[in-house]
Amino acid sequence: MEKTRLGITISLLGGALYFVGLLGIIPLVILAGYVLIFEENAWLNKVAVKAVAVVIFFAVLSGAVGLIGDVSSFIVNFVNLFTTGFTLATLNRIVSLLQTAISFARVSLLILMGLSAMKMGDKSFGPVDRLISRHM
Repeated sequence: MEKTRLGITISLLGGALYFVGLLGIIPLVILAGYVLIFEENAWLNKVAVKAVAVVIFFAVLSGAVGLIGDVSSFIVNFVNLFTTGFTLATLNRIVSLLQTAISFARVSLLILMGLSAMKMGDKSFGPVDRLISRHM
């Protein structure tokens, strides 16, 4: 089995990239930066880019859904300047439900991709895979 400069297997570091993505973007970018700068394995480099891209994809998606909630809050506050009792409670519940679904999907996908990477496999994720193949 091929090992990294850290002395661990490439598959373990590949899985770690996805698992570190569960902790946040900063630790992931640091680990991915290490991989891209110091490791020469093409599969591992692709995993590093893909892990960052998956986390960014879900962050953008979550931000877009959060923007809907912000717009609804703005509308409620603006209308309540002139009248009282106006709410968009149903829309806020939908936004909350979508945020929960996005978080569940992100965590599930990162765990599945991490487990797959530990076996030198690759779980496909359409939008991210297309982006990576176009630019890498």
